[in-house]
Amino acid sequence: MTKLRVGLLFGGRSGEHEVSISSARAIATALSAEQNTSKYEILPFYIQKDGRWLAGDAPQQVLESGTPLQLPNSTSDNQSANSQLSVAKTQTLSRWQSPSQVAEVDVWFPILHGPNGEDGTIQGLLTLMQVPFVGSGVLGSAVGMDKIAMKTAFAQAGLPQVKYKALNRAQVWSNPCVFPKLCDEIEETLGYPCFVKPANLGSSVGIAKVRSRQELEAALDNAASYDRKIIVEAGVVARELECAVLGNDSPQASVVGEITYTTDFYDYETKYTEGKADLLIPAPVPEAVTRQIQQMALQAFAAVDAAGLARVDFFYVEATGEVFINEINTLPGFTATSMYPLLWAHSGVSFPELVDKLIQLALERHSLPAKG
Repeated sequence: MTKLRVGLLFGGRSGEHEVSISSARAIATALSAEQNTSKYEILPFYIQKDGRWLAGDAPQQVLESGTPLQLPNSTSDNQSANSQLSVAKTQTLSRWQSPSQVAEVDVWFPILHGPNGEDGTIQGLLTLMQVPFVGSGVLGSAVGMDKIAMKTAFAQAGLPQVKYKALNRAQVWSNPCVFPKLCDEIEETLGYPCFVKPANLGSSVGIAKVRSRQELEAALDNAASYDRKIIVEAGVVARELECAVLGNDSPQASVVGEITYTTDFYDYETKYTEGKADLLIPAPVPEAVTRQIQQMALQAFAAVDAAGLARVDFFYVEATGEVFINEINTLPGFTATSMYPLLWAHSGVSFPELVDKLIQLALERHSLPAKG
């Protein structure tokens, strides 16, 4: 039996570089499990923080160590300006050159989190390569990444959401007369506490919970430094529930899980530090709430045109019984503390089996005549 060569693509230029490495290590272990070794051969590809693709020994070294490669200093103090320019040109050219091993890949497993990884950009490149890849295509990835586009799609699908306001950097970094009026409007329509978020970053990067005018102004300025588009959401007293989705045109929903934590909100450190948050699977909620969330998760998956996998997050207001959709993540983490694989493990799908199913779904989608 000929093995399929799986291009495990990880690293990347986003702030979630280290998380991507952790996810890739877990996937590599799953592909090396006894039930998968006869099917798949791993070809690791590592994208450095400067954007250069590496194949061969370097990616394997990163997978084994779990730490990013250190970028060499490109220039020394005594290099001439011409020499520095030459080095810069060489580095720029190398970022556009893929390793020759790219041609050997049968199916890609991109596990790049954040910008340039789950926003449709790498998916566009892989689509041009005409090789199957795990996960959503360009449209599903782009809509799932952009919180404003995502919420627009959810609204069109009739999914309930908390109140929010979409802004852009120009409004925040405007003249002293406009900005105060913007803050007034946010206070009047959303109130405190509220959450300020960059529209196109993952893993809670750049997000702030604000309770006063001073905190609001600082959070808006900070979010604008990360992204051109910003979203402000009303805060709710709610439990945070999550549901995993697996499939293409006939997806399935997992059991529902709950995240509990003692920090102010589910920030980056809490999300990726073992012991900072507790994951309750299955979530201790009424069966009717579980069914509602599973159905809404499938609706959200279809609303953004996702494929392969996604994790959908919800707010459950226990006092009123209301369920609000928060967001969809079309390329969720695969680390030891990640909810997506844990939800499927509790639904009867082991980690190695999950990775196998995702690759098979990629092959299935690629074989269809029309690709989204």
